[in-house]
Amino acid sequence: MVDSPSFETLIKSPVIPVIVLSEVQLAIPLTEVLIDSGLTVIEITLRTEVAIPAIRMISNAFPKAIIGAGTVTTNEQIFLARDAGASFAISPGISQKMYQAANSSSLPFLPGVATPSEILMAKEAGFSICKFFPSEELGGVERLEMFAQIFPDMKFCPTGGISEANLASYLSLASVPVVAGSWIAPEVLILAKDWVEIEARAQRALEIVGKTGKA
Repeated sequence: MVDSPSFETLIKSPVIPVIVLSEVQLAIPLTEVLIDSGLTVIEITLRTEVAIPAIRMISNAFPKAIIGAGTVTTNEQIFLARDAGASFAISPGISQKMYQAANSSSLPFLPGVATPSEILMAKEAGFSICKFFPSEELGGVERLEMFAQIFPDMKFCPTGGISEANLASYLSLASVPVVAGSWIAPEVLILAKDWVEIEARAQRALEIVGKTGKA
């Protein structure tokens, strides 16, 4: 059973920007824009070589920010993320060994699920919230509505295909306290250093959140 701190206790914003960083020097200015816009929970995916150094850099520069490691696919990455200062780890899938590693690390962990069987595994391991991925490809809002009927005590963080257009629909679900997505700060805008557009997207996202009552 999981005994590490709950991912739910870290949720300070219903929207988590998912970030792919290929140039570590962009980590600080990007984080400044997101935090100043009101988004203090940020996921840095471990898809690039600079991800762990970026997590360490951001964690040191912004101690009040909640920086997580995303796309965690190995036990080793859980401990690397923790040692770099990550506040949580998110995986696209689940395994018994990863559950054990998450427990050993004491790092809040969000396991990824796509099927009822995987949700049952997560429940048996003691988790009360899971990542639903890839959300849109798996049926999106309608699928989550079905899951809510079967698992009324399970919460979900959908990711994969989330956008400004469907954000309100996801947050309208009682089973969805938070969503994660890359539309706010996609890699192309980060590389272009288009901080104005990223700020505008963050603000529009928070405006939508406000209308859903989950701010």
